Amino acid sequence: MRAITVNQGGLENLQIVEKTAPTPKAGELLVQWHATSLNFHDYLVATGGIPVADGRIPMSDGAGEVIAVGKDVFDWKVGDKVMSMFFPGWTEGKPSGPKMAALPGETIDGFMLEQSCVAASGVTAIPEGYTYAEAATLPCAAVTAWRALLVEGKLQAGDKVLIEGTGGMSIFALQLAKMAGACIYATTSSPAKADRLKEMGVEAVVNYKEDPKWGKSISRISKGGVDHVLDVGGGSTMRQSIEAATIGGHIASIGILGNGRKGEITFPKLFFKHLRMTGLAVGSREMQEKMVDAINISGMKPIIDRSFAFEELADAFRYQASGQHFGKIVLEW
Repeated sequence: MRAITVNQGGLENLQIVEKTAPTPKAGELLVQWHATSLNFHDYLVATGGIPVADGRIPMSDGAGEVIAVGKDVFDWKVGDKVMSMFFPGWTEGKPSGPKMAALPGETIDGFMLEQSCVAASGVTAIPEGYTYAEAATLPCAAVTAWRALLVEGKLQAGDKVLIEGTGGMSIFALQLAKMAGACIYATTSSPAKADRLKEMGVEAVVNYKEDPKWGKSISRISKGGVDHVLDVGGGSTMRQSIEAATIGGHIASIGILGNGRKGEITFPKLFFKHLRMTGLAVGSREMQEKMVDAINISGMKPIIDRSFAFEELADAFRYQASGQHFGKIVLEW
């Protein structure tokens, strides 16, 4: 079977290799993987931004079909369609070091391969009617948006939500917030993307390149600020995210896009606005399963920008880095 490995970082060092198909042990499933999707975390691994052992198989998202089950597996059978978990060891409850120790594509091998064995507890069912490519978009980006809004944010109908940019997580947040009856605002630097956001039901869009104080603009347009901010830039966006939030609002700190590893925030605004800030990284199996239940009821489908073939992983990452995409980028095989 084929797999792709990361070697010393750099897209030019991604290699297609041949491996022997494994056999599931007790408590494991053998899955034939058919699709994965790109996340910023995967890009950092592939380019050396997150150092990993040479020969690591990248990609934290995967969707496929169970083709064999090991002993003592009772919840799954051959033919079941499943998708991966970002933290396969985090079943429920609060996060902890041991629960998050196994991270596919970083600390353990990921899903850029044709077959692998996984713990029976490390996958969930895919939504009804979903293709493998559609399902592969969910485990990282969609679960992150779900947790930020529905779990940590306790989103209610009528709340105001700000999404930043048009990457996969932000578009999922838009869809989930709309599904819950919220009013959505957004930022982007592209007039064409702004039009698409409005077509999807966004109330107002601010161009952050044309308006460097976009946080105040969002606060003004939303008449007092938004209840939920999904901050994807870290240090590069947090000051404006605080400006955009209403008194008593919630900011979910999710990413470090751009030059966002370090930055300054305005502390008086943070505490005089009585803001609650949550740093979060994806979620648990319980969260993923509840999100799938909601998708099955609502019929929500992901926005897939472009699909690449197995051997085109490097090209897919280059396209991701260009920032042209709207929604998710997938690979199918």
